[in-house]
Amino acid sequence: MNGMAVPDKQGILLRVGLYLLFAFMGVLLFPVILQPLGIILMTTLSTFAAAAVANAVVVRIYERGRLSDVGLGWSLSSGREFLTGTGTGVAAAMFVILVPMALRMVNFQRAEAPAEHPWAAFAFGCGSLFFGVVGEELLFRGYAFQLLVRSWGPFATILPTSVIFGLMHSANPGASPLGIINTVAWGILLGYAVWRTGALWLPIGLHFGWNLTLPLVGSNLSGLTMGVTGYTLKWNVGVLWSGGDYGVEGSVFTTLVVVALFFGLRKLIPPADATES
Repeated sequence: MNGMAVPDKQGILLRVGLYLLFAFMGVLLFPVILQPLGIILMTTLSTFAAAAVANAVVVRIYERGRLSDVGLGWSLSSGREFLTGTGTGVAAAMFVILVPMALRMVNFQRAEAPAEHPWAAFAFGCGSLFFGVVGEELLFRGYAFQLLVRSWGPFATILPTSVIFGLMHSANPGASPLGIINTVAWGILLGYAVWRTGALWLPIGLHFGWNLTLPLVGSNLSGLTMGVTGYTLKWNVGVLWSGGDYGVEGSVFTTLVVVALFFGLRKLIPPADATES
């Protein structure tokens, strides 16, 4: 994936164990420190802080602090991957909203008065979501993930980390079995994108485009209500189609779009080794 050397088995366990220790400490500590900022900022910034510290410490110790060893190295293809991912994430989110609208399963409803300064609220939402996305990608698919992919292979790494990614969302408001399954599926897709490109830019874009669009159209995001526009989605079908309080991420529509995205990435994005050769 990138230029990091693969240590022996004992070295891998030491590095991953140290990474998990710092990540776990950060996940416990930073939400307490950032709690006065409110649930949105607390959630996004604490994830980012925990991931940044865990990656920075381990990479500083073992890899001389190179960004390429956490998947954030910049190359000619990085910007293209980020923009491609963001556009694809936006399109996927619009699909899971526009198709139900066309089938008259959902419509817009005013939930509250719009923000007094809508552009400021939009900028705040974008910034919060971006930090949250980068934090989740670094935490679940950063240094430890990429080291394990190189040593254990993609299947043995992507599936278990994606299950953990899904279970980490199980305490979110409105979490449902299908919502967690879809979140696991998203984890597989994003992990596959890292393995396919050898970097985090494509999954960051996919994740950000999706997370940005859903609150803008009035959907809950993994159970969290952001209320950016003052509108919400009014569904007239069951939870299987609407996702309930978890948002459309807990619906069959998301299941379908994630499967479609997986096959699309497999067809359109060459493996990292092929790109480098």
